[in-house]
Amino acid sequence: MPKVLVIDDEKAIRNTLKEILTFEGYQVDEAVDGENGWKLFSEENYDVVLCDIKMPKMDGIEFLTKATELNGDVPVIMVSGHGNIESAVEAVKKGAFDFISKPPDLNRMLITIRNATDKNTLSKETRTLKKKVYKVQEMIGTSKEINKIKSTIDKVAATEARVLITGENGVGKELVARWIHAKSNRANKPLIEVNCAAIPQELIESELFGHEKGSFTSAMKQHIGKFEQANGGTLFLDEVGDMSLSSQAKVLRALQEGKIQRVGGEKEISVDVRVIAATNKDLLKEVEDKNFRLDLYHRLSVILIHTPSLNNRREDIPLLVDYFLNEIAKDYGQPVKNISPKALKALQEHNWRGNIRELRNVVERLVILSGNTIELSDVEDYVTKK
Repeated sequence: MPKVLVIDDEKAIRNTLKEILTFEGYQVDEAVDGENGWKLFSEENYDVVLCDIKMPKMDGIEFLTKATELNGDVPVIMVSGHGNIESAVEAVKKGAFDFISKPPDLNRMLITIRNATDKNTLSKETRTLKKKVYKVQEMIGTSKEINKIKSTIDKVAATEARVLITGENGVGKELVARWIHAKSNRANKPLIEVNCAAIPQELIESELFGHEKGSFTSAMKQHIGKFEQANGGTLFLDEVGDMSLSSQAKVLRALQEGKIQRVGGEKEISVDVRVIAATNKDLLKEVEDKNFRLDLYHRLSVILIHTPSLNNRREDIPLLVDYFLNEIAKDYGQPVKNISPKALKALQEHNWRGNIRELRNVVERLVILSGNTIELSDVEDYVTKK
């Protein structure tokens, strides 16, 4: 049932609106003035607000301004017996959903409220979908290494500095990149991820920079590359150490000049992209072996963040196990399983060659195969037995 807040200093108006809206299936709260309305609005969740303009203590425009700052997604419909074009224009400029003059046309008012609640519902659904699509997993851990990473992210996220994230496979390098983006000034723009190791070398340039129709045999139509897709946002180059030298040269040029050229094209295209790179290789060793450009390394490594292996942060394993137990239970729609102290200790002492990725898979395996409580025997049977 949609919830409506009616703010009006005239009792007769409040009573009439409440009676009509209740009959139409709305839950209605009343406020006698703007100050009372603001108190209710800041404490409760409403789907729409009907607010008078001329009121004692706090007028409607002041309420609208504060309400928009607190939660701009809740539609506020301004109602006034002193209706004029100037008031309507000011209200809309301040963020009002609509402006209705007193006495209101009831049919128009009900249609406006319905449209406002539909808009609010759509906004909520959009936010929910965005959270599902762009959900950034928590960074679990209180070890010195993890706290250092969190501190570094807080310092560099709001800057435009390029970041190179190093560490073994499965340690969560991509999670670090996502947190940098999420806390940056580009958070509302796209984060585009490219796994350089997963793309054939003959296609990596097309993937990064795009191509024009007919530029090669299978180029049946124009393709927009990752640099253009990430324009205004962040480009995450995962496993950048696997990129060919020719591709490295083009990436270097894009970073230096802020311009790219599609494969088969002649036009230079300006791009505004923050690049975050990650690798499981020792890039300086790759430079010595002539597999990686030193100038590109220096371009990418303005900030260096090393992500430790799970074996080097064993004190975080209980927290990670607890997090995964809750996450998996939610995914499966079942109660959270307990784990015995002995089983947890065995997991802490295990050699985690696959790092956090392996730990997550192991916890899921234990959830599926064990009883209500994960015991030491379950760990021995399904994890540590050779």
